[in-house]
Amino acid sequence: MRSPGYLALLLALAVVCLPALAKTPIFELEIRDHLFQPEEIRIPANTKIKLVVYNRDPTPEEFESYELNREKVIMGGRKANIFIGPLAPGVYPFFGEFNPRTAQGRVVVE
Repeated sequence: MRSPGYLALLLALAVVCLPALAKTPIFELEIRDHLFQPEEIRIPANTKIKLVVYNRDPTPEEFESYELNREKVIMGGRKANIFIGPLAPGVYPFFGEFNPRTAQGRVVVE
């Protein structure tokens, strides 16, 4: 027979661990011909998300956003995972450091 303390410990672990098992929403973005596609991604407010960025170009690009406080170089033909949020509602621009005139986009949080 298990002790009441053992059952209390299991219950406490379940309460702490279950939120960690909840799925993080995943959003995808591509870099193709030095452009972000789509240019705009809409995500829910107050939610941490995983942004998967695929670089379909043969050259590297850097995902950069001062507002999101993120900076990540993605080599050609590779992908990167970038976690952002939770964020308040608003518009958060991002750009490609190596092609800033063409590689531009925004995260719209609603």
